[in-house]
Amino acid sequence: MVTIMNEIWTLVKKEVLLELRLKYALSGMLLYLVSTIFLGYITFSLGKASLNIPTWNVLFWIIMLFVATSSIAKSFIQESKEQLLYYYTIANPQSIIISKIIFNGILMLFLVLTGFIIYILLLGNPVQDIPLFIFNLLLGAIGFSASFTMISSIASKASNSGILMAILGFPIIIPMLLLLIKVSKNAIEGLDRTTAYDEILTLSAIIIIAITTSIILFPYLWRSN
Repeated sequence: MVTIMNEIWTLVKKEVLLELRLKYALSGMLLYLVSTIFLGYITFSLGKASLNIPTWNVLFWIIMLFVATSSIAKSFIQESKEQLLYYYTIANPQSIIISKIIFNGILMLFLVLTGFIIYILLLGNPVQDIPLFIFNLLLGAIGFSASFTMISSIASKASNSGILMAILGFPIIIPMLLLLIKVSKNAIEGLDRTTAYDEILTLSAIIIIAITTSIILFPYLWRSN
């Protein structure tokens, strides 16, 4: 257990250092995030279309979904066969998938929080229950990370990895996205938090299942390298 924890910590640290070294990767994600939100601002604030609260909510999560897809998709797809073979010799497969999920979760949390700040600066802030909305962002970051990380490892085996990620991710992400939108709606309207308990529990269950499934199935996928 101690060995696995040390491996996870070392691998997460490696991912962070690599991301900081390749500054253009994080800069590209932030540029994509800002430009997408700014495009929404131009469309609704400067155009004739009105941005009501349901549209504000749905648009935010659609943007976060595309950001998650583009940022987490590279988890395994960018790794060469030589790198994967090297990881195979130095670490357990469980350590590798857990470290990827942790790192992608941290990265997604940074992106969704940054996106939320930029979003409310440009498109206004109708959220009445900020703590619940932030907690929902945390669940969304973990959920996107857990789902897309494993999907990325599967898609990396195919030639058309981007298309395969979209196909495999659709059945998992859509229910999760609907729950995130529902909890955000409660936070925006300032409803009693108990009204969102069912959605939060269901969302948490989906996240736990996604993480558990990844830990169980990844070693079998890893052996095919």
